[in-house]
Amino acid sequence: MRLTTCTTIAPLLVVCYAVCKASAFTSSLARRGDDSVPLCRHTRRAGMARPSLLPLSMALEVKIRIVGRKNAEKWLDDGYAVYEKRLRPAGINVETTYHKSDQELIKGVTADKEKKHSVVLLDPLGRVLTSEIFSDNMYNWLDEGGSRLTFVIGGAEGLPFELRGDPSEYNQQGKISNYYQQGGAGTAASSKGRMRKPPKNMISLSSMTFTHQFARTVLIEQIYRASEIRKGSGYHK
Repeated sequence: MRLTTCTTIAPLLVVCYAVCKASAFTSSLARRGDDSVPLCRHTRRAGMARPSLLPLSMALEVKIRIVGRKNAEKWLDDGYAVYEKRLRPAGINVETTYHKSDQELIKGVTADKEKKHSVVLLDPLGRVLTSEIFSDNMYNWLDEGGSRLTFVIGGAEGLPFELRGDPSEYNQQGKISNYYQQGGAGTAASSKGRMRKPPKNMISLSSMTFTHQFARTVLIEQIYRASEIRKGSGYHK
């Protein structure tokens, strides 16, 4: 009887010991901040609004929709190509789709929205972000869009009203009354005199004016910078 009891208890002791060791190992990794330990969705890191669930190794698709012709100045294309190549090892594929008119742009953006891709508009009245906040937002947008994100750049006249305007702001002539009147820092004045902030999916690269082709090159550099910020490399200082 005594031998039988020892034979039964011994395997249980081995299992308990293994569980305790595994628990202690995981706890030690978590204390060191090791990235091999998955973070809970609601875990917040210092300086991050909300951590993205996307792993660094996942293939991410970023599309830039732009109104205009493809034949930009060579130095702009060369600059764009540098960052496009640098992003590939990070698993981020960036492609540019050119549209001949605003109507084609609207049709393309609508198709992306129907596919549940995240869509971000570039507009002078958009929110001005730091590179760190842009990095956090970009990965959250990718998270929300199923690893698919579209940036939209208008042509020489900017984005069409159908994309950057709130439908409630339209008057009977199909224009937005006073929408572009500056109403304070980061806000726009509505036709009814109310103040409202720009949509969260509308950002501005700068308070200065860029050509849409130059904005495309600046944007892809910021996309690359965002990936380096997330990796914690020395590129962003």
